[in-house]
Formats: sequence, C-alpha cells, structure tokens
Amino acid sequence: MKFAHGGMAALALALAAALAALPALAAGLSATNAWSRSTPPVAKVGVVYFTLKNDTNKSDRLLKLSTPVAEKVEVHRTEVLDGIARMREVAVLHLDAGQTLEFKPGGMHVMLMGLKRPLVAGTNYELELLFEVAGPRTVKVQIRDE
Repeated sequence: MKFAHGGMAALALALAAALAALPALAAGLSATNAWSRSTPPVAKVGVVYFTLKNDTNKSDRLLKLSTPVAEKVEVHRTEVLDGIARMREVAVLHLDAGQTLEFKPGGMHVMLMGLKRPLVAGTNYELELLFEVAGPRTVKVQIRDE
C-alpha cells in the first residue's frame, strides 16, 4: 500500500482520534454511557450514571473515584425503607467476573460533592476510576438536561 507524502501522519492521527473515542476499556473492563444531569449555578452536589461491565474472568474492586469537577466522589445506592427513599454510601464495590452494573436514577449512582463549577448541559468532564486488578480507567461524562 502506498501513501502520499504525509499520508502516514494523517493515518496515525485518524487512528489516534478513533482510539480516543473508545469508552474506558482495558482487559475487558469497561465504563460506558456516562452522563450527569446539569446543575443550577449554586448547586454543590451532582450525580453520575453509567454502565460498568467486567468481561474478564477475574473479579475486581473499585478502590477510588475522582474528578476535577468535585472535591469528593462516592458510590451511593438508593434504598427504600418504610416508604422513604434514602441514599447510602457503598463503601466497597465488587465487580464479579462477567458482571454488569447499571448506575441509574433510583439505584446505584456516583455522587459528586463539593462541586467546583456548575455542570452545564452540552459539556463534559472526566471521571477517574481506580480498580484493584484492572488499574486506572478514565471515562468521559456527558452533561445533559434530564
């Protein structure tokens, strides 16, 4: 195959752009479809939803979450007790081999506390996930009105 002068560089740039567009994938562990609700300018909390899938043959554990848009990040789940919905922190999140977890409204979600800026629809930010086995992953979170 022959390339015109500069063709290899253009191909390399196109390949790099395509790889950057992939979800946070590595060794079969992926975080996809990440989104947050937009927030009013004075809000100090936000939320993140996404799908976490472990397509490996090893269980894993989420050790830490971080993002430049919040001071503190925690995994929470919603529980209904005696007709009252409450959010509870999930101190340890295990992801079994082959397991898929849906972070969604009314269920498991990521809380962003101490927002450093409003979450504006049409923009995005990065969420860092650190796993015991798979290591660090970065997922791009789209902000939308919902």
